Amino acid sequence: MAKFSAPRAQARPAAPAVTTDASGTPDSPARRAQPLALAAAGVTVVLWASAFVSIRSAGEAYAPGALALGRLLTGSLVLVAILLIRREGLPPRAAWPGIVVSGLLWFGGYSVVLNWGEQLVDAGTASLVVNIAPLLMALLAFRLLGEKLAPRLLTGMAVSFAGAVVVGLSMAGGGSTSVLGVLLCLVAAVAYAGGVVAQKPTLAYATPLQVTTYGALIGAVGCLPFGWQLVQDAAHAPLSATLNMVYLGVFPTALAFTTWAYALARTTASRMGATTYAVPAIVVLMAWLLLDEIPGPLTLAGGVLCLAGVAVARSRSRRMKDQLPEAA
Repeated sequence: MAKFSAPRAQARPAAPAVTTDASGTPDSPARRAQPLALAAAGVTVVLWASAFVSIRSAGEAYAPGALALGRLLTGSLVLVAILLIRREGLPPRAAWPGIVVSGLLWFGGYSVVLNWGEQLVDAGTASLVVNIAPLLMALLAFRLLGEKLAPRLLTGMAVSFAGAVVVGLSMAGGGSTSVLGVLLCLVAAVAYAGGVVAQKPTLAYATPLQVTTYGALIGAVGCLPFGWQLVQDAAHAPLSATLNMVYLGVFPTALAFTTWAYALARTTASRMGATTYAVPAIVVLMAWLLLDEIPGPLTLAGGVLCLAGVAVARSRSRRMKDQLPEAA
Protein backbone atom coordinates (compact mmCIF):
# COMPACT_ATOMS: atom_id res chain seq x y z
CA MET A 1 0.00 0.00 0.00
CA ALA A 2 1.41 3.38 -0.98
CA LYS A 3 2.25 5.82 1.76
CA PHE A 4 1.01 9.39 1.98
CA SER A 5 3.87 11.70 1.29
CA ALA A 6 4.62 15.21 2.38
CA PRO A 7 5.31 17.89 -0.25
CA ARG A 8 8.82 17.90 -1.71
CA ALA A 9 10.98 20.29 0.21
CA GLN A 10 11.91 23.54 -1.50
CA ALA A 11 14.92 25.69 -0.78
CA ARG A 12 14.67 26.57 2.87
CA PRO A 13 15.09 30.12 4.14
CA ALA A 14 17.63 30.79 6.81
CA ALA A 15 16.56 29.48 10.20
CA PRO A 16 15.20 32.20 12.48
CA ALA A 17 17.34 33.26 15.37
CA VAL A 18 16.65 31.36 18.57
CA THR A 19 16.39 33.47 21.67
CA THR A 20 16.12 32.42 25.29
CA ASP A 21 13.58 33.27 27.92
CA ALA A 22 14.30 34.50 31.44
CA SER A 23 15.20 30.99 32.61
CA GLY A 24 17.63 30.44 29.75
CA THR A 25 15.34 27.96 27.94
CA PRO A 26 15.53 28.19 24.12
CA ASP A 27 12.62 30.21 22.78
CA SER A 28 11.54 29.56 19.18
CA PRO A 29 8.38 30.13 17.11
CA ALA A 30 7.56 26.41 17.40
CA ARG A 31 7.94 26.54 21.17
CA ARG A 32 5.82 29.66 21.44
CA ALA A 33 3.10 27.97 19.35
CA GLN A 34 2.82 25.02 21.74
CA PRO A 35 0.43 26.70 24.21
CA LEU A 36 -1.87 27.71 21.35
CA ALA A 37 -1.88 24.17 19.94
CA LEU A 38 -2.59 22.69 23.35
CA ALA A 39 -5.38 25.19 23.93
CA ALA A 40 -6.88 24.36 20.54
CA ALA A 41 -6.76 20.66 21.37
CA GLY A 42 -8.44 21.35 24.71
CA VAL A 43 -11.29 23.23 23.02
CA THR A 44 -11.74 20.31 20.65
CA VAL A 45 -11.89 17.72 23.44
CA VAL A 46 -14.53 19.60 25.44
CA LEU A 47 -16.73 20.35 22.43
CA TRP A 48 -16.49 16.81 21.06
CA ALA A 49 -17.43 15.46 24.48
CA SER A 50 -20.50 17.69 24.48
CA ALA A 51 -21.37 16.37 21.01
CA PHE A 52 -22.00 12.87 22.39
CA VAL A 53 -24.62 14.30 24.74
CA SER A 54 -26.25 16.51 22.07
CA ILE A 55 -26.37 13.63 19.58
CA ARG A 56 -28.10 11.47 22.16
CA SER A 57 -30.69 14.20 22.77
CA ALA A 58 -31.29 15.26 19.15
CA GLY A 59 -31.38 11.62 18.03
CA GLU A 60 -34.75 11.19 19.71
CA ALA A 61 -36.33 13.33 16.99
CA TYR A 62 -33.92 13.04 14.04
CA ALA A 63 -32.91 9.94 12.10
CA PRO A 64 -29.12 9.29 12.00
CA GLY A 65 -28.61 10.42 8.41
CA ALA A 66 -30.89 13.43 8.76
CA LEU A 67 -29.09 14.57 11.90
CA ALA A 68 -25.70 14.20 10.21
CA LEU A 69 -26.85 16.22 7.19
CA GLY A 70 -28.41 18.96 9.31
CA ARG A 71 -25.26 19.20 11.42
CA LEU A 72 -22.97 19.37 8.39
CA LEU A 73 -25.12 21.92 6.55
CA THR A 74 -25.15 24.17 9.61
CA GLY A 75 -21.42 23.80 10.13
CA SER A 76 -20.69 24.37 6.44
CA LEU A 77 -22.65 27.63 6.40
CA VAL A 78 -20.62 28.96 9.32
CA LEU A 79 -17.31 27.76 7.88
CA VAL A 80 -17.97 29.13 4.37
CA ALA A 81 -18.89 32.51 5.84
CA ILE A 82 -15.61 32.63 7.79
CA LEU A 83 -13.66 31.42 4.75
CA LEU A 84 -15.14 34.22 2.62
CA ILE A 85 -14.39 36.83 5.27
CA ARG A 86 -10.78 35.63 5.51
CA ARG A 87 -10.55 35.31 1.69
CA GLU A 88 -8.68 32.01 1.86
CA GLY A 89 -10.26 30.65 -1.32
CA LEU A 90 -9.76 27.15 -2.69
CA PRO A 91 -7.02 24.85 -1.39
CA PRO A 92 -4.32 23.73 -3.89
CA ARG A 93 -4.88 20.65 -6.03
CA ALA A 94 -2.53 18.51 -3.93
CA ALA A 95 -4.77 18.95 -0.87
CA TRP A 96 -7.96 17.62 -2.47
CA PRO A 97 -7.38 13.84 -2.19
CA GLY A 98 -6.98 14.06 1.58
CA ILE A 99 -9.89 16.50 1.90
CA VAL A 100 -12.20 14.22 -0.08
CA VAL A 101 -11.22 11.10 1.89
CA SER A 102 -11.52 12.79 5.28
CA GLY A 103 -14.76 14.49 4.24
CA LEU A 104 -16.44 11.23 3.23
CA LEU A 105 -15.00 9.06 6.01
CA TRP A 106 -14.92 11.41 8.97
CA PHE A 107 -17.33 14.29 8.43
CA GLY A 108 -19.95 12.18 6.64
CA GLY A 109 -19.61 8.47 7.38
CA TYR A 110 -18.51 8.84 10.99
CA SER A 111 -21.38 11.20 11.78
CA VAL A 112 -24.06 8.91 10.34
CA VAL A 113 -22.76 5.74 11.99
CA LEU A 114 -22.16 7.42 15.36
CA ASN A 115 -25.66 8.94 15.34
CA TRP A 116 -27.10 5.49 14.68
CA GLY A 117 -24.99 3.91 17.38
CA GLU A 118 -26.01 6.51 19.96
CA GLN A 119 -29.66 5.66 19.38
CA LEU A 120 -28.87 2.17 20.69
CA VAL A 121 -26.35 2.81 23.51
CA ASP A 122 -25.90 5.64 26.01
CA ALA A 123 -23.60 8.59 25.39
CA GLY A 124 -20.93 7.48 27.85
CA THR A 125 -20.67 3.99 26.37
CA ALA A 126 -20.48 5.40 22.83
CA SER A 127 -17.61 7.69 23.79
CA LEU A 128 -15.73 4.84 25.49
CA VAL A 129 -15.94 2.60 22.42
CA VAL A 130 -15.11 5.37 19.94
CA ASN A 131 -12.09 6.19 22.09
CA ILE A 132 -10.15 3.25 20.61
CA ALA A 133 -9.79 5.44 17.52
CA PRO A 134 -6.49 7.00 18.70
CA LEU A 135 -4.90 3.56 18.73
CA LEU A 136 -6.18 2.88 15.24
CA MET A 137 -4.80 6.27 14.21
CA ALA A 138 -1.37 5.29 15.47
CA LEU A 139 -1.46 2.02 13.53
CA LEU A 140 -2.60 3.70 10.31
CA ALA A 141 -0.12 6.54 10.76
CA PHE A 142 2.67 3.97 11.11
CA ARG A 143 1.62 2.19 7.92
CA LEU A 144 0.73 5.19 5.77
CA LEU A 145 2.62 8.17 7.21
CA GLY A 146 5.77 6.48 8.49
CA GLU A 147 5.20 7.43 12.15
CA LYS A 148 6.94 5.19 14.70
CA LEU A 149 5.14 2.16 16.16
CA ALA A 150 6.81 1.40 19.49
CA PRO A 151 6.36 -1.85 21.48
CA ARG A 152 4.48 0.09 24.14
CA LEU A 153 1.98 1.14 21.50
CA LEU A 154 1.34 -2.49 20.53
CA THR A 155 0.81 -3.42 24.19
CA GLY A 156 -1.55 -0.51 24.68
CA MET A 157 -3.55 -1.48 21.61
CA ALA A 158 -4.07 -5.00 23.01
CA VAL A 159 -5.24 -3.65 26.36
CA SER A 160 -7.61 -1.12 24.78
CA PHE A 161 -9.18 -3.66 22.44
CA ALA A 162 -9.73 -5.89 25.47
CA GLY A 163 -11.52 -2.96 27.06
CA ALA A 164 -13.74 -2.57 24.00
CA VAL A 165 -14.66 -6.26 24.27
CA VAL A 166 -15.60 -5.80 27.93
CA VAL A 167 -17.79 -2.83 26.99
CA GLY A 168 -19.51 -4.94 24.34
CA LEU A 169 -20.12 -7.80 26.82
CA SER A 170 -21.50 -5.37 29.39
CA MET A 171 -24.11 -4.23 26.87
CA ALA A 172 -25.07 -7.77 25.81
CA GLY A 173 -27.69 -7.95 28.55
CA GLY A 174 -29.66 -5.30 26.67
CA GLY A 175 -30.18 -7.63 23.72
CA SER A 176 -28.95 -7.60 20.15
CA THR A 177 -29.86 -3.95 19.72
CA SER A 178 -27.29 -2.85 22.32
CA VAL A 179 -24.62 -5.09 20.81
CA LEU A 180 -25.35 -3.55 17.42
CA GLY A 181 -24.88 -0.10 18.95
CA VAL A 182 -21.42 -1.04 20.22
CA LEU A 183 -20.49 -2.44 16.80
CA LEU A 184 -21.66 0.75 15.11
CA CYS A 185 -19.49 2.78 17.48
CA LEU A 186 -16.54 0.57 16.55
CA VAL A 187 -17.20 1.27 12.86
CA ALA A 188 -17.37 4.99 13.71
CA ALA A 189 -13.97 4.71 15.41
CA VAL A 190 -12.46 3.17 12.25
CA ALA A 191 -13.93 5.95 10.07
CA TYR A 192 -12.67 8.57 12.54
CA ALA A 193 -9.13 7.18 12.53
CA GLY A 194 -9.04 6.87 8.75
CA GLY A 195 -10.27 10.42 8.31
CA VAL A 196 -7.62 11.85 10.64
CA VAL A 197 -4.77 9.98 8.94
CA ALA A 198 -6.01 11.18 5.54
CA GLN A 199 -6.25 14.74 6.85
CA LYS A 200 -2.77 14.94 8.39
CA PRO A 201 -0.66 15.20 5.17
CA THR A 202 -3.27 17.51 3.65
CA LEU A 203 -2.40 20.15 6.24
CA ALA A 204 1.01 20.50 4.61
CA TYR A 205 -0.73 22.03 1.58
CA ALA A 206 -3.82 23.84 2.90
CA THR A 207 -4.79 25.85 5.97
CA PRO A 208 -6.79 24.28 8.83
CA LEU A 209 -9.80 26.41 7.87
CA GLN A 210 -9.67 25.28 4.24
CA VAL A 211 -9.32 21.61 5.18
CA THR A 212 -12.21 21.82 7.65
CA THR A 213 -14.54 23.85 5.42
CA TYR A 214 -14.22 21.74 2.31
CA GLY A 215 -14.20 18.52 4.32
CA ALA A 216 -17.52 19.53 5.88
CA LEU A 217 -18.94 20.45 2.45
CA ILE A 218 -17.92 17.09 0.99
CA GLY A 219 -19.40 15.31 3.99
CA ALA A 220 -22.64 17.23 3.50
CA VAL A 221 -22.76 16.27 -0.18
CA GLY A 222 -22.26 12.65 0.79
CA CYS A 223 -25.24 12.89 3.15
CA LEU A 224 -27.60 14.55 0.63
CA PRO A 225 -29.56 11.28 0.12
CA PHE A 226 -30.92 11.93 3.63
CA GLY A 227 -32.26 15.35 2.60
CA TRP A 228 -35.92 14.39 2.42
CA GLN A 229 -35.68 12.64 5.80
CA LEU A 230 -34.20 15.84 7.25
CA VAL A 231 -37.13 17.88 5.93
CA GLN A 232 -39.65 15.43 7.41
CA ASP A 233 -37.92 15.21 10.77
CA ALA A 234 -37.48 18.99 11.05
CA ALA A 235 -41.20 19.46 10.46
CA HIS A 236 -42.09 17.34 13.50
CA ALA A 237 -39.07 17.74 15.78
CA PRO A 238 -39.34 19.74 19.00
CA LEU A 239 -37.40 22.99 19.14
CA SER A 240 -34.91 21.55 21.65
CA ALA A 241 -33.87 18.78 19.24
CA THR A 242 -33.41 21.24 16.36
CA LEU A 243 -31.38 23.57 18.58
CA ASN A 244 -29.18 20.62 19.53
CA MET A 245 -28.61 19.92 15.83
CA VAL A 246 -27.68 23.55 15.22
CA TYR A 247 -25.33 23.45 18.22
CA LEU A 248 -23.64 20.35 16.78
CA GLY A 249 -23.05 22.18 13.52
CA VAL A 250 -21.71 25.42 14.96
CA PHE A 251 -19.54 24.22 17.85
CA PRO A 252 -18.49 20.51 17.69
CA THR A 253 -18.24 20.77 13.87
CA ALA A 254 -17.30 24.28 12.67
CA LEU A 255 -15.27 25.32 15.71
CA ALA A 256 -13.94 22.03 17.09
CA PHE A 257 -12.88 20.54 13.75
CA THR A 258 -11.00 23.75 12.93
CA THR A 259 -9.18 23.83 16.27
CA TRP A 260 -8.40 20.13 15.79
CA ALA A 261 -6.87 20.77 12.35
CA TYR A 262 -4.87 23.69 13.75
CA ALA A 263 -3.37 21.46 16.45
CA LEU A 264 -2.94 18.45 14.14
CA ALA A 265 -0.85 20.57 11.75
CA ARG A 266 1.62 21.07 14.59
CA THR A 267 2.12 17.49 15.80
CA THR A 268 1.76 13.82 14.74
CA ALA A 269 -1.55 12.06 14.15
CA SER A 270 -0.93 9.47 16.86
CA ARG A 271 0.13 12.05 19.42
CA MET A 272 -2.82 14.29 18.59
CA GLY A 273 -5.10 11.33 19.11
CA ALA A 274 -3.88 11.19 22.71
CA THR A 275 -5.67 14.47 23.44
CA THR A 276 -9.03 12.73 23.01
CA TYR A 277 -8.43 10.30 25.86
CA ALA A 278 -10.20 12.61 28.28
CA VAL A 279 -13.39 12.60 26.20
CA PRO A 280 -15.11 9.59 27.87
CA ALA A 281 -14.71 11.00 31.37
CA ILE A 282 -16.12 14.36 30.26
CA VAL A 283 -18.98 12.63 28.42
CA VAL A 284 -19.92 10.52 31.44
CA LEU A 285 -20.00 13.67 33.58
CA MET A 286 -22.09 15.60 31.04
CA ALA A 287 -24.45 12.66 30.48
CA TRP A 288 -24.95 12.35 34.24
CA LEU A 289 -25.67 16.07 34.62
CA LEU A 290 -27.79 16.56 31.49
CA LEU A 291 -29.26 13.16 30.56
CA ASP A 292 -29.20 11.26 33.88
CA GLU A 293 -27.17 8.50 32.19
CA ILE A 294 -24.31 6.62 33.85
CA PRO A 295 -22.82 3.42 32.32
CA GLY A 296 -22.92 0.33 34.52
CA PRO A 297 -19.93 -0.98 36.53
CA LEU A 298 -18.79 -3.45 33.85
CA THR A 299 -19.02 -0.77 31.16
CA LEU A 300 -16.94 1.56 33.29
CA ALA A 301 -14.41 -1.22 33.89
CA GLY A 302 -14.09 -1.72 30.14
CA GLY A 303 -13.64 2.00 29.71
CA VAL A 304 -10.87 2.01 32.30
CA LEU A 305 -9.15 -0.76 30.33
CA CYS A 306 -9.45 1.32 27.15
CA LEU A 307 -7.89 4.33 28.85
CA ALA A 308 -5.20 2.24 30.55
CA GLY A 309 -4.18 0.79 27.20
CA VAL A 310 -4.05 4.26 25.72
CA ALA A 311 -1.86 5.46 28.61
CA VAL A 312 0.57 2.58 28.00
CA ALA A 313 0.56 3.21 24.26
CA ARG A 314 1.43 6.89 24.61
CA SER A 315 3.93 6.56 27.47
CA ARG A 316 7.65 6.93 26.85
CA SER A 317 10.64 5.45 28.57
CA ARG A 318 12.74 7.83 30.67
CA ARG A 319 15.58 7.60 28.14
CA MET A 320 13.28 8.59 25.25
CA LYS A 321 11.94 11.51 27.25
CA ASP A 322 15.49 12.73 27.72
CA GLN A 323 16.32 12.32 24.02
CA LEU A 324 13.17 13.50 22.27
CA PRO A 325 11.79 17.06 22.27
CA GLU A 326 8.23 17.54 23.46
CA ALA A 327 5.76 18.07 20.62
CA ALA A 328 2.92 20.52 20.79
